[in-house]
Amino acid sequence: MKNNKRKIIQKGDNLFLSGLLPLERSNLVSGIIAGLILAAVGIPEVMGYAKIAGMPIITGLYTILFPIAIFALFCSSRRLIVGADSATAAILASALVPLAAAGSPNYVALASTVALICAVFLILANIFKIGFIANFMSRTVLVGFLTGVGIQVSISQLSTMLGLAGGGSGLDTIPQLTNVLMNLSHLNIATIIVSVIVVFIILAFRYISPKIPGALIAVIGTIIASLLINFPGIGVSVIGFVPSGFPSISLPVLPPMNFEAIQSLIITALTCFIVIIAQSAATSRAYAFRYNEDLDEDKDILGLALANGAAGLTGTFVVNGSPTKTEIADSAGSRSQLASLVTAFVVLLVLLFFTKPISFMPNATLASIVFLIGLNMIDIRGLNDIRSKIKSEYYLAIITAFTVIFVSVLWGIVISIVLSLLLHLSHSYRPVNSILVKNKEDKWMLVPVEYGKSTEDGIIAYRFNRDLYYANSDLLHDEIIKLVESADPPLRWFVLDAGGFEAMDYTSSQMFKNLHHELAKRNVKFVITTRMPELKDQLEHLGLMKIIGPENIYNSAFEAIDAFESENSK
Repeated sequence: MKNNKRKIIQKGDNLFLSGLLPLERSNLVSGIIAGLILAAVGIPEVMGYAKIAGMPIITGLYTILFPIAIFALFCSSRRLIVGADSATAAILASALVPLAAAGSPNYVALASTVALICAVFLILANIFKIGFIANFMSRTVLVGFLTGVGIQVSISQLSTMLGLAGGGSGLDTIPQLTNVLMNLSHLNIATIIVSVIVVFIILAFRYISPKIPGALIAVIGTIIASLLINFPGIGVSVIGFVPSGFPSISLPVLPPMNFEAIQSLIITALTCFIVIIAQSAATSRAYAFRYNEDLDEDKDILGLALANGAAGLTGTFVVNGSPTKTEIADSAGSRSQLASLVTAFVVLLVLLFFTKPISFMPNATLASIVFLIGLNMIDIRGLNDIRSKIKSEYYLAIITAFTVIFVSVLWGIVISIVLSLLLHLSHSYRPVNSILVKNKEDKWMLVPVEYGKSTEDGIIAYRFNRDLYYANSDLLHDEIIKLVESADPPLRWFVLDAGGFEAMDYTSSQMFKNLHHELAKRNVKFVITTRMPELKDQLEHLGLMKIIGPENIYNSAFEAIDAFESENSK
């Protein structure tokens, strides 16, 4: 029995089925039940994601057929569930609608190609260990991005929910709102009633228990009503023909494309790749921590690559680790990837025997499901939490959301990552540095830099609290000189605690040479403290050890202070 903390393994064994085995008998029934519940909740959901992506709704079912099963066989995570997801679906729609008519064979081919390119990127990430780049999409960015996508997705469904023509399948917010406002006189009351009933059923059952598949109940109910009432006869449009059987397995046949279109495909795939890595890793880590389970992230990346490869070859769109599906399966009692395999089997039965009833489903039903999916993505609580803690990151989230809503999903991702990096650079460029002093209880503590303050008479122990590089090395130099000049009584030692950084670049090394010279002119000994062998080796390599003197390199600030006191007690 394990009692150690969950480990994230960068490279583990190659055990096949490690997300499924060992399959304990006690968890067999709960796994099957969880798979049935996941299928009941997930089938309407993935049809909604297909609508968001501009794909035929049947392709949503394809995302939880081969891709979910293949990931279950090759991953290491026992909890993570893959499938279509709102974020990547919105990215696809934003990028591909200008290239082909939504839902057309050319559009499907483009979406499948994006999935295959994502698979290639994921394989490269696995081989070269570059999955870390997704870490540049911070939690703040994700909150803002998903909120913007949620608003955009919800607005895009209003025309269909109100029975208005001209809504199209795009996610452009302004045209969608304009279409609603310009056609309010053409509202279809019967369609509105269907939409209201669907929303009420889903919300009511969600309130009673999240485990109850309210969306599935609404789908079945409106299909039956459509058969009994003949919805098209009263102006309520229905889905229409839905193909049955296995998806065909083949490489997508792309239409003729110019350089700009090819570039757009690659950028779209790269954007989806970043979201796939970031969202999947965050979800799998959260559940591995919760249940104290080991996790091989490289194996999960390979599993995601194979799942997206399967998606691309079966005529569907990108898949990624889904927080909502993972939570559904977990709350239903799933303890392994058995739930994923059961879900894939249920979807297979639906594709073989039950696609004809889906053709009678009102478009308003699917639009209402997608509308609620969008509302669920709007993270007001997350935004308020960010605002209460770090205002600058809150503004970053808001900018990301507005960019997604009013410009595009792709630009929302790009701008948010760029702003995240700039925010990080601003933190590292102007660090809040510290001086070591004693408090009233005669205990050592670090306090913010204050000119005129010393650690003890004649010495300052100063800590630089960020990585040191060319952009902030002059700030370090200037702050030290000001501390020395404002010290009263005058300093004899200046101790730089280098625990806040592990390395330095060439510009920083030259700054240290100048700083040592300037302090020497003021009769101040320059001392550096570090326990890092790598930093000591770098000081030697850059010639600083000879200039500063190996006798002036200490392991800690306390050791340096003891040496200062010993020298001055003689």
